[in-house]
Amino acid sequence: MAAPARGYAGGMLWALLVVFVVLFIALPLVGIAAWALISAAVTGLVIGALARLVVPGTRGLGILPTILLGLVGSIVGGFIGNHLLGAGGLLTVILEVGVAAIAVALFANHRRQVGAGDGRYAIGRH
Repeated sequence: MAAPARGYAGGMLWALLVVFVVLFIALPLVGIAAWALISAAVTGLVIGALARLVVPGTRGLGILPTILLGLVGSIVGGFIGNHLLGAGGLLTVILEVGVAAIAVALFANHRRQVGAGDGRYAIGRH
């Protein structure tokens, strides 16, 4: 009888270990990843919207290109501001918006040039 009890106790310990790993390691990591995606999308939207305000004229960009270009601007501008220039705070945000504004202008210019043809290769909203 001692052998089955030891097997049961060992199985319960493994089950408890798996439950603790899932509860305290896996689920928080998934939550952190989901929060990182949500905050990246919100940051991209805000930086992209500010970049669209900086670039004159109507761009006709949809929400997805705005978020993606804002996200690119945020990442590249943040890297330049924090790591290359050693700046922080307001200067880094200004760099993020500036890089996103350049990306918006280049993307819109590319869209206009491609759209001037037969329209088969137009990117984003038509």
